[in-house]
Amino acid sequence: MSRPKTLPDAAVVEAASRVITRLGPSQFTLAHVAQEAGLAPATLIQRFGSKRGLLLALARMAAEGAGDCFTKVRAENRSPLKALLASFEEMACMAETPEALANTLAFLQIDLTDPEFRHWTLMNSRATLAGFRDLLEDAILARELKPCDTEGLARLIQAAAHGSMVSWAFHQEGPVKDWMRRDMELLLAPYRAEGKAKRVKSEAKKC
Repeated sequence: MSRPKTLPDAAVVEAASRVITRLGPSQFTLAHVAQEAGLAPATLIQRFGSKRGLLLALARMAAEGAGDCFTKVRAENRSPLKALLASFEEMACMAETPEALANTLAFLQIDLTDPEFRHWTLMNSRATLAGFRDLLEDAILARELKPCDTEGLARLIQAAAHGSMVSWAFHQEGPVKDWMRRDMELLLAPYRAEGKAKRVKSEAKKC
């Protein structure tokens, strides 16, 4: 009988994610992750085989957990529209600093050029689009938004959210979550139901 693992693989992968956020995917080593996780480098090799294997495990875990963000915001917000806006704050965690965003984008370069990584990135993207679309459809049913092409709007939201994070890194004005929320509020404004739209305009004038 094999001995039980002292630290679950998911915890090790989370440690790797923190290290990559600080150092980037090309600069970190298994020794960095081992130190972060409190394990021996040989243990990481035994579990994941190589640095590439660890990175693939991280990509897989991110893809398989992409829906967790939407489960969380739904549990915390009765309003589908508020849950949608809260989801952007969850996304903003990827870019708490310009350096963290740069390292995340460096990982994206691997995702786009390596077929194995692209598989998980595509799964992640599709799950995120589905999460946005479902919230948009629920917001329409709740009469918070006007009827619209939710599939197309979900794609627009995903593209705008990523662009908003990069734009914030250029300007670095205030917290990234506030920057993103402002951009997403502007994007969604034309789709708001009449009563909601008037209320938003009134609140904007007060500011």
